[in-house]
Amino acid sequence: MTDVADTPKPSSQESPWKIFLVFLHLGLTSFGGPIAHLGFFRTEFVDRRRWVDEAHYADVVALSQFLPGPASSKVGIIIGVLRGGIPGALAAWLGFTMPSALALIAFGYGVSALGNLSGAGWLHGLKIVAVAVVAQAVWGMARNLCPDKERLAIAAAATVVVLAVPSSLGQIAAIVLGGVVGWRLLAGETIALIPLPIRISRMWSVAAIILFFGLLVGLPIAASSTGSHLLAVFDAFYRSGSLVFGGGHVVLPLLQAATVQPGWVSNDAFLAGYGAAQAVPGPLFTFAAYLGTVMGPAPNGWLGGLLCLAGIFLPSFFLAIGPLPFWNWFRQHPVMRSVLKGVNAAVVGLLLAALYNPVWTSAIHAPADFAIAVLAMLLLVAWKTPPWLVVVLGAVAAAAVGLIN
Repeated sequence: MTDVADTPKPSSQESPWKIFLVFLHLGLTSFGGPIAHLGFFRTEFVDRRRWVDEAHYADVVALSQFLPGPASSKVGIIIGVLRGGIPGALAAWLGFTMPSALALIAFGYGVSALGNLSGAGWLHGLKIVAVAVVAQAVWGMARNLCPDKERLAIAAAATVVVLAVPSSLGQIAAIVLGGVVGWRLLAGETIALIPLPIRISRMWSVAAIILFFGLLVGLPIAASSTGSHLLAVFDAFYRSGSLVFGGGHVVLPLLQAATVQPGWVSNDAFLAGYGAAQAVPGPLFTFAAYLGTVMGPAPNGWLGGLLCLAGIFLPSFFLAIGPLPFWNWFRQHPVMRSVLKGVNAAVVGLLLAALYNPVWTSAIHAPADFAIAVLAMLLLVAWKTPPWLVVVLGAVAAAAVGLIN
């Protein structure tokens, strides 16, 4: 039985400033891509602060996986809404996004002198630490969300589907499969659920959905009819943020087509920024800030970076806020509750598949890499070392191994 002291307090509300500071800490220390970010978020908001419980967190992750855009940023925005309404959502996004956005804008100004960082030893260390972070998240979520053989089977099947179809289509298929199997096999169990503390009205929700589709249709028409390059740039990044499922690295082909093909950014500059984007914490979508900074035609510089950053993240706000007021009904409907149990188990399978590819395959290339990953896991699980310190130690260890070799 869960101890009362360990139960989140859904009625409590945090100030936007506190939410900003918590997410700023995550924005400065969350390396490893969107899946690793979800591990950092779980450690911070489920285990440490108890802002949400395990089931609520899994529901939020599942909702974010259904919607296009950066998964970890949408999860952060939703947690911001749960703790502080729309001001909390803005504070969460700003805190989590600002460090990497500022770093990439600065890198954009000095890209020709600094070159590509993709081969740095310390960067490889950050990827190795991501293995430990994701493994910890998979283990913790599996214990809570896959307590029986049916849900373990759903998680295993989801892992197979995602590895067999390594695209956003495979992720969506795994979630749908989990929901269908949950509906058929997990029905009949009565669970008392604490409603998510939604702090926005349905009016805001409907407005967000209307604005999302209105801009998606209206921006290209406005850009074409006016010939405005500013509108064309904003439209290109808004569409990239609206139409990509899975987030993270999946958005890179869209951004390359949007910026390199029309000649706004050179391919060399694009690849240099890609290496730098992997070296900074926070969401990979902040790569847009770099592209806006180095873009040939104006707007560019820091103004261009902020414009592109706003364009690519704006859909995430609309899609995170839009469904929320309907989410409690969805979760507590008897049939939907069974579906969600299956979906939550499938999310564990998605995380397990991601632990192998791309997290493991991009990080573990030698026995020394495996040794660093094991030590990072021990620091996180056995010694309860703060994740940011594990990140630093992992980067230092990998850099030292690179110097020795």
